[in-house]
Order: sequence, then C-alpha cells, then structure tokens
Amino acid sequence: MNLVERQRQFLEATTKHFGTSRGRPRELFGVSNSAKIVEGGIQLGVVNLENVKDDTEGLILGCVLRFPPEDEVYFAVYIRKDKVSLVQRLADMKRLGAASKDAVKKDSEQETDFSLEPAETTDTLEDNSDITIKYNNRNHLVAVYLAADGRLWLRNAGFWGSLKFDLSPFGPGVEPDQVAVALYPPSASARRSLLAREFVGWLGSLVGHEKIHELPVWADTAALGPMMRRSPATVSIDEIENSIEKLGGHYRNKEVRRLHAALNFLDHKHFVILAGLSGTGKTQLALKYARAVHGVTSDKDPDPLIFECPVRPEWTDPTSLTGYYDVLSNRYMVPTFLDAVLVATAHRDSPVFVILDEMNLARIEYYLSDVLSVIETRGALQLHSNSVPLEGSNGTNVRAEIPIPPNLYIIGTINVDETTNPVSDKVLDRASVIDMSTVDAASFIDFLAVRHPELQASSTAFAPKLIEVHRLMQQHGRGFGYRLIEEFVRYHAFDAKHLGNAPDSVTDDLLVQKVFVKLRGAERQRGLLNSLDKACDRLPRAKAYIQRLISDLDEFGSFQAMR
Repeated sequence: MNLVERQRQFLEATTKHFGTSRGRPRELFGVSNSAKIVEGGIQLGVVNLENVKDDTEGLILGCVLRFPPEDEVYFAVYIRKDKVSLVQRLADMKRLGAASKDAVKKDSEQETDFSLEPAETTDTLEDNSDITIKYNNRNHLVAVYLAADGRLWLRNAGFWGSLKFDLSPFGPGVEPDQVAVALYPPSASARRSLLAREFVGWLGSLVGHEKIHELPVWADTAALGPMMRRSPATVSIDEIENSIEKLGGHYRNKEVRRLHAALNFLDHKHFVILAGLSGTGKTQLALKYARAVHGVTSDKDPDPLIFECPVRPEWTDPTSLTGYYDVLSNRYMVPTFLDAVLVATAHRDSPVFVILDEMNLARIEYYLSDVLSVIETRGALQLHSNSVPLEGSNGTNVRAEIPIPPNLYIIGTINVDETTNPVSDKVLDRASVIDMSTVDAASFIDFLAVRHPELQASSTAFAPKLIEVHRLMQQHGRGFGYRLIEEFVRYHAFDAKHLGNAPDSVTDDLLVQKVFVKLRGAERQRGLLNSLDKACDRLPRAKAYIQRLISDLDEFGSFQAMR
C-alpha cells in the first residue's frame, strides 16, 4: 500500500468519524501535507482554502508527520463550531491583500508586503524586530499553524518560524473541535515508537487530550509473522529451551519445562505464578519464554504480543487491570492488561502474553478477583453498562462485556519477603505455582564465563568464595539470586579493567555492599553468622561486618544489617 492509498483511507476514516460528508481535506495531502514543528507549536501544512464559503459544513485539515525509522502519524483537525471565525479570517486576509495591491498598484496575482501600522498592531518578536506580514488577495496557499493556546492561526502568504509572540493581531484564532489520529505501520497492540507516541501526547497537550481520537484505520495482521501465530503447545520444548538459552536465560532446574506444561495443560486456562527469591530470573523467564514461542531472537527486538504490567501497592480493585469510564474525556481508559485482552480478542490465532510483575505488592484477590472469576466460569469481563461500545483511550472500541480469549497467557511473579502480601488460597487454587528459589551459583558463574569470555578471569578470581557464602546462606533460607551473582561478576571485571584492586579486596567490598546487607534474623540464625564469620577469615571488612551482627544478636536477641 503506497502513500496515496494510505492518505485516502485515512481521510475516509476521518470523514466517517467526524460525521461530515463535505469535508475538504484533499489539498493538504499534496506536496505540502507534511507537518513541521516550530517554536511554540506546529505548522500543519499549506492548503488551498480559496473556495471556503459561509455555508461550508465543516473543514477537515489533514496532514502527516514522519518519525524514524518508519513511523508515520496521520492526523486531521476538524473545525465546525468555530467555522465562522475561520471564514472571517480568510476574508480579512484577502481584503488586506487587495488593499496592499491597490496601494502599490501591482498585478492582482502578485504577492506583496503589507506592513501593519505601528500605532495599531505592530508587535515585536523576541529579537525585537518588527513583525511584517505578507498578504495575498487570494487564499490558494494558506499556511495553517496550531499554537500552544490550542488555536489555529492562518497566513495566506509567507511563513512563521516561531509562534512565540502575541498572535492576536493576526486573528481571530480558530478553535478546533476534534483531532483524529492514526498511526502507520499498524501495530498489533496499538503501541508505537516512543517518538510517535510522545508526539500524539504533545498534540493532546495543545488542543486538550479529550479532543484527540485515535482511529484504527489499517488492519494490523501484517505486523504478525507466521511464528507469532502458533500455539505454544505446538512448539517443541527443545526449541523453546534452546531459544531461551540463546536469549541469555540460565535455568537448570527444569523451570522452562515446568512453565511450559503449567501454561498449556488446559485449553481454557493459562495462568502460572513464578515464586521465589528476588533476582532469580522470574520475570526474565516469562519474557524469554514468550519471545521463544514467538520466534523473536533478541531481547532488543520489539514483540507486540507481550504486555508487562508492574503491579503497584495501591491496587485495591479490578480497574487497574480492566479499566474504567472517564467522564471528563468521554472515553474508556484502557490499561495494559485490558489492552492485551483486546489484542488477543482481535488476533485469535496468536498467543498473547501478560506478565503481572510482583503480583503480591498488593492484595492479589482484590485487584484480580474479576479476572479469576472469568477464567473459572468462562464468562465475560463486565466493563461498563452502555449498550453501545465506548471509544477506548487506545483508539479501540470497548464493548460492555469482553470474554477472556483462550489465547491469552497470564504469567505472574511473586517475591517472598517482608515487603509483600500473603497469597490467598483463592488465588493459589486457580494458578500453577512454580518455586524458583533454588539457585545453582556454580553453574551460573560457569555459564556467564562461557557466554561472556571477557568475564572469565574475574569469575575464576572470586568464584570459590562466593559459592561458599551462597551455600551457607541458602542452607539457612537466606540465599540470593542470579541477578546479584551476575552483578558480582561484572563489578569484579570492571574493577580489574579500570581500578586494578586485588581480587580478594574487591570480594571483601562486594560481600559487604551486595550480600550481607540482606542479613537479618534472631537466635535461630546464629549458626549462619558463625559460619560466615569463619568463611570471612581473610576478608577483614566482611568479617568485621558479621561480627557486628553477632554482637547485636548477643545484646538485643536479634540482628538486622540495614537498621
């Protein structure tokens, strides 16, 4: 589909959306349709408004702005309520152009300078130069600007490079009724590059976010390759495991196989919770599994069928997942989880993955109750009570009821520590829970050294001591995860390259900075402290740290490193 075809389809969609049969957007999609950002606003383009009459039903001004590498933002400004002001401004410009022509006796088709009288309307730019504006006695080339005040300002000869001055002498400004936006190429999740999305948000800050309406103009099936349309159950577990390892995953306790089975053994329910210590790779396992199923070979490549939902402590009801109707914008606000449901509904052949990260930061049964109920009953999410679909904040129409489709896969992660909430039986009964607390420090250090040869020397230098400390802590339920081990390795490598400290000295520092800061407990942990005290005989800072904790235990009956 070429540019002209995309323009035509966008204009058809906007005309239908605005409900007018007499819009005149074609002229802006000529050679001067590209929008241009200027100081204090945006130049929409140059349009032929020569024949705009008093009886014009409304005016649609459409244009496009391109963002690297290939994104295009199509947007159209609709003027109806303030049409009289626009027609008046057009008439004023023609009149001033004709007066200037008569004054200097030039041909009626020639553009001429018309300087406003200083005593009446002369204004000054920031560089204190007088504003001189050209006028033409025709409106066949009108530059249209959208300024920070949310109004449209017109010129029929010449251009402004900045809107940072008093525009009132060149008015009246015209207030747009609505702005329609469409994004190309289409995206399965209605999410775009950061630049394109930021522009849409900035456009809303100019005219008011309630006036921005995103239209799903183009079908997005082309965005999904054949590997993104295969069921996880049909993918070989060997292929998934190999793909996850190539993506940098290290899972030696059959976590991948257990996750694969738990997600796919039922046709109608795909809900798994990964539990364990912080830093054991729970979130990364979920992400890498989804990428492996979709055939995505790099963590840096976008995957439009993965939705990450970080849970927040203040979530107390389902609206954080399923959204709500916003009376101010007259739209249904679509959070990430509901966005995933809508995408899965639109793409029934593609597995869509939702990752609820750190689920138990809030009470799971509070915010997930509706979803859990629908999963079990195979009913539908009740979103609103309107008999007709509502416009969603992501440009999608949102029906009153939406079933959770069978191609939606939910993977949650929970940490087990004092900052989280307990998980109720209601939740545990409805999910498969995979414990990932067992960490094989030795094999992971070997894995890092093989995958990153530049870390080989550093791994060899400290591995025995870190493995010993990890073994002691894990025996007493105070183990640590792969994230900490990798950072331990990379810190050693950085120090060896840039600072040159002795490896034992670096290990001594890191045990205090990264490992022992997590220690806390009471009398039952005395054995752990005594064992660590012996293990740190040749590490003075770490040994002193442990002895301080032992002293606290003797004096207070408990200890906590970070107090």
